[in-house]
Amino acid sequence: MGYDIEAPYGPLIETTCRVATWNVWDRYGPYKEREAAIIGILRGAAPDVLVLVEAWEDEDDSLAARLGEALGLPHGVFGGSAYGAAAGGRSGIAVLSRWPQERTGERRLGDPDGTDGGLAVSATVRGPRGALHVFGVGLAYKLGHSGQRQEQVRDLAAYVRETAGRETPVVVAGDFNAGPDSDEIRMLTGHAAVGAPGVVFYDAWEMAGDGTPGHTWSNANPWARPVLWPDRRIDHIFSAWPRAGGAGHPVHCELLGVEPVDGVVASDHYGVLADLRY
Repeated sequence: MGYDIEAPYGPLIETTCRVATWNVWDRYGPYKEREAAIIGILRGAAPDVLVLVEAWEDEDDSLAARLGEALGLPHGVFGGSAYGAAAGGRSGIAVLSRWPQERTGERRLGDPDGTDGGLAVSATVRGPRGALHVFGVGLAYKLGHSGQRQEQVRDLAAYVRETAGRETPVVVAGDFNAGPDSDEIRMLTGHAAVGAPGVVFYDAWEMAGDGTPGHTWSNANPWARPVLWPDRRIDHIFSAWPRAGGAGHPVHCELLGVEPVDGVVASDHYGVLADLRY
């Protein structure tokens, strides 16, 4: 059958999967109050898949377990280290889901011995309408480390290419510490040379946000303001070029945690929520 210009993906899928990502700032600040706010906000958002950055874990407990139980997301994988963590724990990335996970993995990105390295944690999520390949990501945070982030994006793209197929949706989400105009994000969205052949993504906010800048690091946030960084959109949900039926295509995107809950802003970052055809 030839190419159909009126329906290049065939009949479009009308059902969606809800994906959220949030840098939850480990256990800093008034943590108990912040955790309650995070749970309340995410309970209202009701994601099917949740990527947490700066999630914490210690010998007795973990944020992934606590949120998984509270939000009905019983399946999860975590990867991280003691670097940057609150005392006595590990800080890292968790991928939680409503549906079972398989083929979970972890990949260090960029220089493994550097102090501003990157990390990806992956899971194949077996949802009711087929698999979703999910990659939770955290890249180098320093303002001047675009070169390091570009190296990390190349490693990330290679990891995606070797792990995920081209037939089912691929979601890459997390804290990239870089705005959409940066070289490293342009590599992911095809506005610059891609990190690996065929690995290119849609930016959910660009495709389906509300038309505002969508800053996830904002000086309107009292936890972010003391750092004296500029307002930026650095937390992203990316989905691979749509599959058959438009699977993976973003149809809605919004921010999470902008407003205080009981007087407390939930994190120093705002979260991102997207609905993807699935």
